[in-house]
Amino acid sequence: MRRYDRLKEILELDPEQDYLTIYRLIATYEFPWDITRALELALYRTYAVPSIGRLLAETAELTERTQKRYDDTSLLLDAVLEHGFDSADGRTAIRRINQMHRGYDITNDDMRYVLCTFVVIPKRWLDDYGWRRLTDHELRAVVAYYRTLGQQMGIQQIPHDYAGFERCLDDYEDTHFGYDAGGRSVSDATLDLMASWYPRPLAPLARGASLALLDDSLLRAFRYARPSPVARRLVRGAVRLRGRAVRLLPPREKPHYARQNPQIKSYPGYPDGYRLTDLGTFPPTCPARPTRN
Repeated sequence: MRRYDRLKEILELDPEQDYLTIYRLIATYEFPWDITRALELALYRTYAVPSIGRLLAETAELTERTQKRYDDTSLLLDAVLEHGFDSADGRTAIRRINQMHRGYDITNDDMRYVLCTFVVIPKRWLDDYGWRRLTDHELRAVVAYYRTLGQQMGIQQIPHDYAGFERCLDDYEDTHFGYDAGGRSVSDATLDLMASWYPRPLAPLARGASLALLDDSLLRAFRYARPSPVARRLVRGAVRLRGRAVRLLPPREKPHYARQNPQIKSYPGYPDGYRLTDLGTFPPTCPARPTRN
C-alpha cells in the first residue's frame, strides 16, 4: 500500500452514510497521534469557559484523579469509535457518558460548545501540523460522526456543517472565555499530568512545550505568561517537522486505538480487563454505580 491509497479508499465512501468507517480510518490509520493530541487540546480549551472549568474543579476529578479521568474519557470515546453507535459497547459507553453529565447542571450551550471543539480543533491541528490536511469529503464525515454523537447525548441545536461548528466555537469563546480560579486549577493539573508522561528531568520542558502550543486567547484566560517567540517557533516547528517526516513513512497497516496510547496509564492496571460500566465518575445523583465481582 502506498502513502495515499487509504485516502483513495476514503474518497470512495459516502460521508453521509459511511461516516463511522471514514472517521475510524482517519483516527486510527491516518492520524492516530495527531487526533489524540488534538482531542486533548480540544478538551483542555473547555476549561477556559468559567462555567465548565469551575464545575470540573468542584468535582475534583481533574485535579485529584487527573490521570484516571483522562484515561476513562479516552476509553469511553474509544469504545464508540471502535465498535460503533449501534453496538452494545458503543451504547454502553454513551449511556455512561450521559449518566455522568446528568448528575450535574450543565447547560446545552456548554455541551454544544464542547462538541464543537471535537470537530474544529482536530481540523485546525491537522492544518498546522498534520502530514496532510483533511479533504472536504473527510470533513463532512467528521461532522456527521459528531452530529450523531451529539444527538445521542441529547444535545440540541447542533450545527449542520463544519462552518457552523467553527462559527459556534469561535463565537462562544469570544463571549465566554475568561479567568476563573477553578478553571486555572484544572488547567494546572492537566499540564502537570502531561509533564508526568516524560522522565522527570524533562517535565519542565514538556510543560513549557505545552504552553508554547497554546494560542493567546487561552493564555489570557488562564493568566499564563506568554511564551517567548523563540520557544513558540521551536516547539511548533518541531511538531510541523514531525508531520513532514510522517508523510515519508509507509502507511499504517493496523489500526491504533486510544487504549494503546502510552499516556493511558490505568488501562494496563486492569489485568482482567475493564468494564465500560465502571468507567468515569459517579456523582451523588447518578443512578448508576459500578458493580464488583
